[in-house]
This record gives sequence, structure tokens and C-alpha cells, in this order.
Amino acid sequence: EVQLVESGGGLVQPGGSLTISCAASGFTFRSSAMGWVRQAPGKGLEWVSSIYSYISTTNYADSVKGRFTISTDNAKNTLYLQMNSLKPEDTAVYFCNAEVNYTSGIKNYWGQGTQVTVSS
Repeated sequence: EVQLVESGGGLVQPGGSLTISCAASGFTFRSSAMGWVRQAPGKGLEWVSSIYSYISTTNYADSVKGRFTISTDNAKNTLYLQMNSLKPEDTAVYFCNAEVNYTSGIKNYWGQGTQVTVSS
């Protein structure tokens, strides 16, 4: 069974930093594309960042480029998002996503989300 469990969310002041994590299980983590998507209050889903660790490639939305860093620890099957210089507009529920390749095709999986609130 595939499981994605986010943690590390919380309240942080503008300009502050926070790192959120996603513990993965039930699939081959190191060969899967992983990413973060967020949903601000009253808004739709916004893609934030993706990482393809098997080809050492990362991508970021323009809104977070230069402030957020995505990474993986393949030994721990864990995905991270380090967030610096946080802004109130970064307030959202952050979801972990895994794109897993099977012989039958690609399947997407989602975590339950972790709340990040940027406020003074």
C-alpha cells in the first residue's frame, strides 16, 4: 500500500523559514518523480516544485524560485521542502505527490497535507 505522510507544518512569521517532510512507503521511492502542490484558502491547487532524483533534476514554480528548495533522502524514503523568506501568500495546505511507474502505467498518489501559515 502506498503511503505519503506529510509533517512539519506550522505557524511562522513573514521572512521566516520552515522545512516540511513527506515520508513515503509502498513503492520504489528513488525511481519515482516526487513533488509538492499547495492549496491556499479559497483557491485551487498550485504546483510548487518537483524532483526527479534519478536524473538529479528539480523544478520550481516562479512564485517560489530562489526561496524554496526541494530534496530527497533516498535512504529514508523522505521528501523535503525547505522554505525560506516565507511570505503571507505562501499560506496554504501543502500536499506531497508521488508519480509511480508500474508496468501497467503511471499512477499518482497524494498525502493528506500539512498546513503552513505565514503570519505575524
